[in-house]
Amino acid sequence: MQNPSQPIPRNWAARFLTVWGGQSFSLFGSALVQFALVWHLTRETGSATVLAIATLFAMLPQIVLGPFAGALVDRWNRRFIMMIADGAIAVATIFLIYLFATDQVQVWHIYLIMTIRSLGHAFHFPAMQASTSLMVPEKHLTRIAGANQTLNGAINIIAPPTGALLLEVLPMQGVLSIDIVTASLAILPLVFISIPQPVRAGETGEEQTQGGFMQDVREGLRYVASWPGLLAILVMATVINFLLTPTSALMPLLVTKHFGLGALEFGLMDSAWGFGVILGGLILSAWGGFKRKVATSMMGVVGIGLGIIIVGLAPANMYWLAISGIAFSGIMNPITDGPLFALVQSTVKPDMQGRVMSLIVSAATAMSPLSLMVAGPMSDAIGIRTWFWLGGFLCLLMGVGAFFIPAIMNVENNQNGGNKSNAVQPLVTVAD
Repeated sequence: MQNPSQPIPRNWAARFLTVWGGQSFSLFGSALVQFALVWHLTRETGSATVLAIATLFAMLPQIVLGPFAGALVDRWNRRFIMMIADGAIAVATIFLIYLFATDQVQVWHIYLIMTIRSLGHAFHFPAMQASTSLMVPEKHLTRIAGANQTLNGAINIIAPPTGALLLEVLPMQGVLSIDIVTASLAILPLVFISIPQPVRAGETGEEQTQGGFMQDVREGLRYVASWPGLLAILVMATVINFLLTPTSALMPLLVTKHFGLGALEFGLMDSAWGFGVILGGLILSAWGGFKRKVATSMMGVVGIGLGIIIVGLAPANMYWLAISGIAFSGIMNPITDGPLFALVQSTVKPDMQGRVMSLIVSAATAMSPLSLMVAGPMSDAIGIRTWFWLGGFLCLLMGVGAFFIPAIMNVENNQNGGNKSNAVQPLVTVAD
């Protein structure tokens, strides 16, 4: 699937890992800011509805603009997109630093900044993911995907307790300033290292118009819609996100109101998830999964649901049980995402990857805003724990049910509706 007109140089590792390292710093800074803002809202309002709305604003740009952002990623210079996205997020953070320093910050300011950060991520994520297949040899794509899982897990372990500690010794604006430094570290390598661009078949000057752009958007939608197995999985992911997104938004209140604990224990919950993600990635790397990759993923869905049930059922004097449940869900997360993500990355054409990656993110989170609107008031009215055990049980049920849906279980055999002239055959075999 690699673009033959742009062969990958022998020193690909140094070039890619330099860019990847800078982006890793940026992800760490973003995680610190996210923790600090969520904890600020928790401490100042104590409202499940406020936290749900904050998460809603952090999702909407990726859901609404995702398909359009992906089309632009496939048309524009991906290096510039990543630089502009990181820079815009840093500028927004500087504005928030000013508001905290002058004691003018309000809840709606935080909503606005979360929206801007989400907009930047809507462009940055597909640009980085679509660039990876043109910077890394095919045989190493799965290893890079594993490294990304490990990185995310490590950040989830380190960032929350670090954020909690920094909030004890620094004012909020001091914590937010760290994001400016890490964003700079992400932008700097991109100034000196080029990012390959895919060659678009039949590309002409006339296509760089508004009509051509909308045609790109439609092509991305048709590409995904014509792949029955992928479409079915995205529908399933939409429902699962409806069930489980609120558990993350409500976690601070579960820790403070149900367990009667503080910022450190909230940070430990996030760290337990991160530790589980790292362990799950290592397990998947050593085990390899079932021969049918989607079966491994559906088993992971069942495990995530079971872990969330444990969190919801943990009594107030058994905080350790909730920690165990969230860690188990973390373990199952790479087992769910890893095989499917590598499959999509290795089968989708390079000049379609921005659109497909964006559509996956948009579709997977499309119902999350509605779930937050429902879960916030519902949890304020009948208790926070209810959403955890109910969402976990339904997730578990869907994971089991997927084994009886042929379109899902045969996803690797029915891509693009069996139209092999339009499909790109898998070149990377994962979990065999």
